[in-house]
Amino acid sequence: MLNKRISKEFKKIIGDRWLLESRVDLLSYSYDGYIFEFLPDAVVVPEDAHQISEILRIANSEGISVVPRGAGTNISGCAVARKGGIILAFHRMNKIIEIDRENRCAVVEPGVINAELQKMVEGFGLMYPPDPASMFVSTLGGNVALNAGGPRGVKYGVTKDYLMGLELVLPNGKVIMCGGKTFKNVSGYDLKSLICGSEGTLGIITKIILKLIPLPHSRATLQAIYDDVEKASKTVSSIIAERIVPVTLELMDRVVLQQIQGYGGAQFPVGADALLLIEVDGEGELVKTQAEKIKKFCLKMGAMEVEKAEDRDGIERLWQARRTAFAAVARLRPNIIVEDATVPVAHIPQMVNKIKEISKKYLLKIGVLAHAGDGNLHPLIMTDIRDKEEMRRVEDAMNELFDETISLGGTLTGEHGIGISKKGFIYKEFKEEHIELMRGIKRVFDPKNILNPGGYLES
Repeated sequence: MLNKRISKEFKKIIGDRWLLESRVDLLSYSYDGYIFEFLPDAVVVPEDAHQISEILRIANSEGISVVPRGAGTNISGCAVARKGGIILAFHRMNKIIEIDRENRCAVVEPGVINAELQKMVEGFGLMYPPDPASMFVSTLGGNVALNAGGPRGVKYGVTKDYLMGLELVLPNGKVIMCGGKTFKNVSGYDLKSLICGSEGTLGIITKIILKLIPLPHSRATLQAIYDDVEKASKTVSSIIAERIVPVTLELMDRVVLQQIQGYGGAQFPVGADALLLIEVDGEGELVKTQAEKIKKFCLKMGAMEVEKAEDRDGIERLWQARRTAFAAVARLRPNIIVEDATVPVAHIPQMVNKIKEISKKYLLKIGVLAHAGDGNLHPLIMTDIRDKEEMRRVEDAMNELFDETISLGGTLTGEHGIGISKKGFIYKEFKEEHIELMRGIKRVFDPKNILNPGGYLES
C-alpha cells in the first residue's frame, strides 16, 4: 500500500475515484497475458498528460516504481509491477483526437483500441495496417511500447513503420514531443523510434501520431491444406523467394488444427497436417491474378487442397480458424507459454522441424502458429506451472529453441518484447557491451530507475 501522504497527493491530482487501492482492484492488475503475478501498491488512472506529469514528478521524488499498462494483453510480462509501486492505467485516455486526411495520419491517445482506429479510418478510405492478434482488445500505447506486429507484417511492416510522432512524459515530469506530422524528419536523434519497443522503461506515452495509407480496393484470401507441415513451411520460403509479396502468410500445424476443428467449427480433411492462410490485396484484377498464381504455386508445392475467398463473408470464414487458434489451444492445459522466436524466412522449414524435435525430446505438447511470411514463429508450449519437473523441461526446451534461433541469425522476439519471459535468455543474443549501451540510455532517461523496473537492463 502507498503511505497516506502519497495517496492523498495522488487523489488531489486525479480524484478519489481514480486511485485504486482495495485488494480486489489490485488483484485485477496483478497479472497480464503472461503467467506470473505481482501485486502493485496502487493503480492510478489519469485523464491527461498534465496529470501524468504531476504523478511522475511525485513518484520520481519518492522513488516509487511506475508501470504503464494498456489492456494487459502482452504475453511477456511487461505490464506487471515486478517491484511493487503503482500501475498507471490508460483506459480513460482513449480518444481518437483527429483523423487528418490531408496529411494522412491519425492523432490518438494511448488507450485507444487498435481495432477501433482501424474501423474509423476505413470510413475515410484509409488503412492503419498493424494488426496484432489482440487488435480487438489491445491498445495503441501498448502496441507502440512493444512495437507490435501482426499477420499483415509481411507486406506492410510493424508499428514502428507507421509511427510519426509521440508526446512523452519523462520520469521527472517534463513533457516532450518527438516527431510530428511530416513524413520526413531527420532533425536530431530519432527519439520516437527509440521509445517504440522500449517496453515502458524510458517514458510515458500520452499522445501518438500514426501514418495512414490508402485502403486497398480488393482482397482475396486462400486457405491451403497440407498433409505434411514440412511441405507447408517450404511453400512459405518458396513464395517469398519467387518475389510474391502477400499481405499475410500464416502457418498452423496439426496440433493447432486439431483444436480448432473441435472449437471454432472449421472443418479440415482427414490427414491435414498443416494449414497456410494467405491473403493478397490491391487493385481488383491484380488481386485475382496474384491469388490464382499463389493457388497454383501451393498445389505445385504439395497442397492437398486450396480454397479461395474474395467476398467479405468468405474471407471472414477462412480467418475464423486463425482467430480462434490461441483460445482453442489454451484449453488443453492450465497454462500456455507463447514464444516469439523469429528467423530469416528461408530458415522457416528448419525451425519448424526443430520445434517438432524439441517437443518429442522434452515430452512436451507444442503447437506451431506462425506469421511465417516474415519469419515470426509462435511455438505454443502447453504446460502446468505447478508441475516443477515439467517446468524444468520447458526451460530446457526454451533454451534449445533460442540457441537454434540465434544460430540461424534470428532474434529472441519479433513482436512480443523481452519482459519477464525472455529476460533470462537475453545474453544469447547480446554481448555485455550491447547491454551496457542500453543501460546507459536508460540512465539518461530514467536515472532513478522508476519506470518498469526489474527488467533485463538491471545488473
